[in-house]
Amino acid sequence: MARKSVVVIGAGPGGLASAMLLAKRGFKVQVFEKAPRIGGRTAEVALGPYRFDLGPTFLMMKYLLDDLFLGAERKTSDYLDLRALDPMYRLNFFDKTMLVRSNPSDMRDEIERVFPGEGAGLDKFLATEKVRFKKLYPCLQKEYASPLAFLHKTLITALPHIAIGKSLYDVLSTYFRSEELRLAFTFQSKYLGMSPWDCPGLFAMIPYTEHAHGIYHVMGGLSQIPQAFAKVAREEGAEIHTSCGVKQVLLEGGKACGVELESGQKIRSDDVVINADFGHAMTTLFPGSNLGKYSPAALEKRKYSCSTFMMYLGLDCTFPNAEHHMIVFAQDYKKCLEHITKTKTLSDDLSVYIRNAVTLDPSCAPDGHSALYILAPVPNNTSGIDWEQQKVAFRDSLLQLLEERTPYKNLRAHIREELILTPADWEKQVGVFLGATFNMGHSWDQMLYFRPHNKFELFDNTYLVGGGTHPGSGLPTIFESARISSNLISRKYGVPHPAPTPFAELGIE
Repeated sequence: MARKSVVVIGAGPGGLASAMLLAKRGFKVQVFEKAPRIGGRTAEVALGPYRFDLGPTFLMMKYLLDDLFLGAERKTSDYLDLRALDPMYRLNFFDKTMLVRSNPSDMRDEIERVFPGEGAGLDKFLATEKVRFKKLYPCLQKEYASPLAFLHKTLITALPHIAIGKSLYDVLSTYFRSEELRLAFTFQSKYLGMSPWDCPGLFAMIPYTEHAHGIYHVMGGLSQIPQAFAKVAREEGAEIHTSCGVKQVLLEGGKACGVELESGQKIRSDDVVINADFGHAMTTLFPGSNLGKYSPAALEKRKYSCSTFMMYLGLDCTFPNAEHHMIVFAQDYKKCLEHITKTKTLSDDLSVYIRNAVTLDPSCAPDGHSALYILAPVPNNTSGIDWEQQKVAFRDSLLQLLEERTPYKNLRAHIREELILTPADWEKQVGVFLGATFNMGHSWDQMLYFRPHNKFELFDNTYLVGGGTHPGSGLPTIFESARISSNLISRKYGVPHPAPTPFAELGIE
């Protein structure tokens, strides 16, 4: 059989993971990336001598990444230097702070220190959520191309554990009495761009895997992960082209047959893998096609995650008393999130996430300097907020918050390099539909079969990877989407490929 060819649109982590796996399996792979560098939302931001991650800043579910490299007959440690974080982060409430520890015994002690009498709730949380996690984890590794997928024994077995009708906040309220402690185990819904009061309860698996399995920093930044995928892909013969955007997917008889580049060149292929933001892809890559439920008008009726206001600051000083990661909660966190996700207005009571990577990784700034990454959740662009008018005042509000409630004092005097990305910038510069940085929302009616399928249902020979398809947003699930789509393509041509390692054989509890 002639060697089959695959074009990958977009060099984000999902597209490059697909390129790595497919190239290893003997496919002729070409990746086309519009930007001058690879990585997508997991790219590196360079400001003079300072280095930042554009998007994700830590890795959870490291075992999934290890299994992905194993599928390419590689070892993660040969390509990446990962360091477990302990403490994982500091939580800064309005009148108290708490270190979140990776060791359960240390975490129990910290809970008792800050919330006396609540430590036993951690034991109950870990024991109960371990069962849920083991039941739900295999569900994320399967495709959902047909409603019949709901009859698969894996999903049927998991049904009693998906917390139907309960939010993440509802689930965690069964373990802890203190409102702030409940927030300490539910703020992770923001990894999906959602409020814990709206996020489905099954996502208790996110705080569980953090506390049970830890989180990791990648030396040099998480941007090194797509770089590692690209290195393996090239070792296996894949071609990766940057500054080379795709104008449209070529179709013949309802099937993808290649792509037309922005230069006008046409590249024929047997299959096309789309790693572009899903909404952006639907509104740009299929001009003149009948997209039905994914037409621009239909897309606007769907639910989307919040956006983020980003600040990347190169500073000529260090902060010895600051942790690697810190989350500062609004005084009224629920009301803050209602502003972001419901009324879609800007609040004076802000929440913010800060990463100070030089506490562990000196590669991101010169000696005696810091590279501060600051993220504030804000409404997506359905809000109508004019960010050109608002961004200076919002920036100043964030800096004032940090100076008042964190170790980061007198920041303005030490800024040497600065970049701001607003929701409008995410949409216009990065190609994120509606500036919804965590993609399509993860409501019950937009998950599994109801999410865009890995084998795209509108056109044959077309596959999706990334946060806009199943299993959803977040690096681990994006990796899994790459594996699912790569396996579907391999199965189509009878190409042997390894199945995901069963959870029980991953060597973790």
